[in-house]
Amino acid sequence: MPIATTAPAPATPGGSDLSLAAVITEGWLHCVYQTFVDLDSGHVVAHEALLRGPARTRWASPLFLLDAARADGLLVDLEQASLRASVADASRLSDGRPITLFVNVEPTTLTERPEVVLEAIANRAPHVQVVVEITERALATDIAGVLAGAERLREAGCAIALDDVGVEPESLAFIPLLRPEVVKLDLRLLRSVNDVATQTVASAVRAYAEQSGAEVVAEGIETSDDLTRALVLGATLGQGWFWGRGERHFQTTVPQPERFRATPNGAILRATPYELLGRARRVRRAPKHLLLAQSHALELMAMQSQVPPLLLATFEHARFFTAATVARYVTMGRHLPFVGVFGIDMPRTPAPGVRGSALDPQDPLAAEWTVVVLGAHEAAALMARDLGDTGPDREREFEFVVTHDRGLVTAAAQSLVGRLARC
Repeated sequence: MPIATTAPAPATPGGSDLSLAAVITEGWLHCVYQTFVDLDSGHVVAHEALLRGPARTRWASPLFLLDAARADGLLVDLEQASLRASVADASRLSDGRPITLFVNVEPTTLTERPEVVLEAIANRAPHVQVVVEITERALATDIAGVLAGAERLREAGCAIALDDVGVEPESLAFIPLLRPEVVKLDLRLLRSVNDVATQTVASAVRAYAEQSGAEVVAEGIETSDDLTRALVLGATLGQGWFWGRGERHFQTTVPQPERFRATPNGAILRATPYELLGRARRVRRAPKHLLLAQSHALELMAMQSQVPPLLLATFEHARFFTAATVARYVTMGRHLPFVGVFGIDMPRTPAPGVRGSALDPQDPLAAEWTVVVLGAHEAAALMARDLGDTGPDREREFEFVVTHDRGLVTAAAQSLVGRLARC
């Protein structure tokens, strides 16, 4: 039995010449709701809003709607209408019982027009918990913008779900950086469980979920065999026609809002890697020439990984990004999903395949030397601070820590990418 029935879908408009603008502005859009089912208990714990246009028109297909909206420059308007409709539906639950609602947002909306999402979710009823889904393809395109947008949503109480994971295996490196509260496996993985590539993706996601406590969703479950495959892939939640297609009502749920609680990272994004060490870490001192070997070892670790990680490094000033360093980083830029470097006067593209970020001389990061390797299975960092020596460069001393603490390495990477978002 449904716990509440939302308003019926709008009646089909007459004629076949209805424009997309009219579909959006005249109320012809609606959402249907597909369940998330706990694979252990069989309980419905959440719903996903799926956009639909008027039936028996060319706008009935959500893919057609999205493609047309992109072509006509109406994507933000379409998403705004979809968000408002789904949040309003969930808010109308007659008995006010808690409900978790997943909504889909295009990466460009998140990074360029986050106020559209924030305005829609601000109007939700107190019993409605919202999780915002973005696609994996957004990560490599604009990781800094995505991280900043995701943080704004978390501060507004929304957890983040990363959709289509596995489509681009190299994007696995970005998952621990974004730290989504929910990871949704691409539905094609369910059809290729015996493939080594699929198991590589599943292993990376499982490692992240075990470390972070994230939920893992298997999409496209249609049969009991699919359900077994989902369990093999490490899923905790499932979606698919096995439990019914999208409906205009919300199914009876067993509310578990704690599973989808947002975890903001704002304090981390405002710190530097060395500041994150705190007083609990034992700091050592060494000259630069001894730390160079450690830095090179981290670079080699990144290059030898089965699932390539991302690499971030600070150089104090662009003059320390020498020709020999450029040669190494060009090679890494060809093989790793993301390579970013920071320093005073650092150009935007200091080498092919390398993203540069210029630091303000007053930024505390300009006095730090950091190398961070973060991926599905690797987490390592050198975090050092210049002690201000004026002698020969290779003899300059640094306070430093080398760590494999995944939590600390992740925080260091987030703090660096947080600066990319402000550049």
